[in-house]
Amino acid sequence: MANTSNRYSSTHQQQVVERRLERVIDLPAPMPGQFGPAHTVVPVISQEDYALSDPFILFMDDRLDGKPIGGPHPHAGFETVTLVLKGGMVHDGGRLGERDAQWMTAGSGVVHGEGLENAAGQARILQLWLTLPKAQRWAPASFQDIPYSGLPVRREAGVEIRLYSGSSGGVRSETKNYVPVTLAEFLLEPGASIEQDLPGSYNGFFYALEGELAVGPDERVLRPGQVGWLDRPESAGDSSIRITGTTRARALLYAGQPQGEPLVSYGPFIGDTQADILRVMGEYRSGRYGPPPRR
Repeated sequence: MANTSNRYSSTHQQQVVERRLERVIDLPAPMPGQFGPAHTVVPVISQEDYALSDPFILFMDDRLDGKPIGGPHPHAGFETVTLVLKGGMVHDGGRLGERDAQWMTAGSGVVHGEGLENAAGQARILQLWLTLPKAQRWAPASFQDIPYSGLPVRREAGVEIRLYSGSSGGVRSETKNYVPVTLAEFLLEPGASIEQDLPGSYNGFFYALEGELAVGPDERVLRPGQVGWLDRPESAGDSSIRITGTTRARALLYAGQPQGEPLVSYGPFIGDTQADILRVMGEYRSGRYGPPPRR
């Protein structure tokens, strides 16, 4: 467990833990993906690491060049959060443009499809697999489109935070979650600094996209090609992270409430037991799954 610093809120006179980056991981170079020579992928989180990454199951950084992606395929037992960094894509309910996101609850089971908006273009797409609480593992399937143009924005000197989910300062996203999650884009000018509050129980990481940023009281630097995991306070309560732009920088923060429940996975299916996997596979094969409705 990493050491943490403490401070007190002058408003509430309560202890606030200052968090830092406990682990900075250098990610591999893009490697061949499953959709042919035009598809490469950087694995940011692997399912084998779920005990450390809970509530995040898997996270892939997909890069594509002119080939369709996806096609109709099933999911059940979890949620996907898809964020388009470059290009555009189509999905069951319409399209996602650059920096738009889709939050899909696979839950009780879906068959959905996705593809590049322009077959001759390029795209970079982040996809996160997010667990569902055990009581909502088989929630009705649905999706939410989250357009970048409509994101709530927190602005401070030299800093913009755009919220796909969760809150920052007095700004709050309307995205509906089963697992509480903060997903935010940080845009920082050189030398600009801001504090982001999180529940101390949240597990989370920063994913650097452009430039360099320094995180925490020890100002540990994070660069593109790296993922930085926050430390985990020993006691629950409030926590805060100081983020500074070493250069002009852009990064994403993913942080959420761990669920503490072991998972069983098989391909696109997540369950609590092996019996769950056999059941959902049978449901899919019998044709019970369809496209997700808009939430």
